[in-house]
Amino acid sequence: MTMPQSDQASAQPAPENPSVTTADLRRAAWASSVGSALEYYDMALYSLAAALIFGPLFFPGGDPTTGLLLSFGTYFVGFAVRPLGGILFGRLGDRLGRKFVLMVTVALMGAASALIGVLPTYGDNPGDWYGSGVGIVAPILLIVLRVAQGLGAGAEMAGASILMTEYAPRRRRGFFASLPFMGVQVGTVIAALTYFVLYSLGGDTVTSTWLWRLPFLASIVLVLVAIYLRLKLKESPTFQKLEAREQIAEHPMRELATSSRGTLLRGIGLRMAENGTSSIYQALAVAYVTSAAVGIKGPIGALSLVFAATLGSIVVPIAGALTDRFGRVRVYRGFAVFQLAAAFPIWWALSQGDTVVTIFVISLALGIGTWGMFGSQSAFMTELFGSRHRYLGVSVAREVSAVISGGVAPLIGAGIIAAVVSSDGGTAVPDAGLGAWVFIAGYTAILCAITVATTFVTPEPAGRDLDDTRDALVAERDRATVAPSATVS
Repeated sequence: MTMPQSDQASAQPAPENPSVTTADLRRAAWASSVGSALEYYDMALYSLAAALIFGPLFFPGGDPTTGLLLSFGTYFVGFAVRPLGGILFGRLGDRLGRKFVLMVTVALMGAASALIGVLPTYGDNPGDWYGSGVGIVAPILLIVLRVAQGLGAGAEMAGASILMTEYAPRRRRGFFASLPFMGVQVGTVIAALTYFVLYSLGGDTVTSTWLWRLPFLASIVLVLVAIYLRLKLKESPTFQKLEAREQIAEHPMRELATSSRGTLLRGIGLRMAENGTSSIYQALAVAYVTSAAVGIKGPIGALSLVFAATLGSIVVPIAGALTDRFGRVRVYRGFAVFQLAAAFPIWWALSQGDTVVTIFVISLALGIGTWGMFGSQSAFMTELFGSRHRYLGVSVAREVSAVISGGVAPLIGAGIIAAVVSSDGGTAVPDAGLGAWVFIAGYTAILCAITVATTFVTPEPAGRDLDDTRDALVAERDRATVAPSATVS
């Protein structure tokens, strides 16, 4: 018995996009990358500021570990609202188009970041143009702007990933879809270099003058460039076909909830290691090595991120290309296993207080482990969802995982540090660094183990038809049902 013609068609790989020219592909890559650069410039900027300067500026007090906890609390708020942004803008992306939402999200993120640069501080800050602080109003305003950042970020990277995957040639989706993540490295390097230059003037100089504001104000430049590029962008071919065929979902959230629960859970599980370790090594590790637990002085966090992002800029496109050759699942699992195996050795090395070793291991963890998953994730996540609710599905999966892994990780780690380090004069309890690193490494390993386990229950979606309205999981089950009757007797 032969396979029905309709099922044969659905099992064939997706065709190329004849309507997409080389110029279109190049323009989409630039437009997506600049937006990604802005998001991760903002994220790296905020994570460094939370670890290094927001405590004394917005949460002053005698206990620096309490200030660190409160500062990372605002960092978490940005993650907490990202699922709301993913739902809000994801629905719009599936109903109004990818391009429209990408315009809105980049403008919202950039405006919020720039406004952080003009916020008054809690207390008097010599050199500020405000003259005197505004007390509790300052951290409230910081939280409001952090919420705005989070709402925009909740759909930005999902949109960039989807746009590039839907634009790309089928056989090279992994590579082209990884290119927006190059913007991640650019944004991280710019933020880290900015803080390195500022802190070379002295940490007290940065926090006691208006200099800390400059990196946030600079966001406006990336915003203007991103908006200009996205104005010239065509809508993605897949969304154009949905419009032409009148297949746009009227209620994508309802459709997602009824048909994509399994895919959503897999998407969340896949991101636990990537998003969790991104925050752990960008924010928490920096706070840990500069705290009383370890006591490294100087701009160690900024330097580490510069080296890590430089390595990541090489690893990301290689990882994307590897998924085209060996499959999304296998490559993604490989990077997750690397991160799992490295968790305890890396955190032990961080506890030793050696500057060169610290820069090396953070670069290794981020540049290879985290950003290797980044590079192999873009096409992977996009191909898992059906075309009618793809933007919403990718956004929700990405941002729910961002809350329960990336946003919570620095808070958990800061709580561990506070528990083992004495606040009495900033001195450390004997072996406090040892006591902290074991628990943080264990938490890191748990996040990575969840992701590794998830790869074993996730279908391989490479090369599937992106115009298919079914999720990859459903399509695989349908093929498995047809297969027994498709054999020739």
